[in-house]
Amino acid sequence: MSRFHIFKEFGFEAAHHFPHKPEGHENTRMHGHSFRVDVELAGEPDKTSGCVVDFEDVTRELNAVRSQLDHHLLNSIPGLSTPSLENIARWIAEKLGAKFPQLVSITVRRPSCGEACRYTVK
Repeated sequence: MSRFHIFKEFGFEAAHHFPHKPEGHENTRMHGHSFRVDVELAGEPDKTSGCVVDFEDVTRELNAVRSQLDHHLLNSIPGLSTPSLENIARWIAEKLGAKFPQLVSITVRRPSCGEACRYTVK
């Protein structure tokens, strides 16, 4: 078990709808949220840099993921046709896991709703 865990947060605004809800349900209509995402990585610091992962590298990859989500219709993104918090967290983990084997978890929040989901990678 790693003793060092680092965290980076980012946000995005996006629209979605849930076609699986009963006809007339408010969430079948298009609506949007402000999302917050916490990315957790763990490992031992590199002997030269002193870092588990360089935050500049993390920021660059998070910006790439954010650009795919921010101000988009989540339902239209491949892999997010049902854009629940659970599916969004898993989708982000799949994108970042290829770049960061140190990835531990992704937490996606909708603060205005008081809702969150944590997807644990390892």
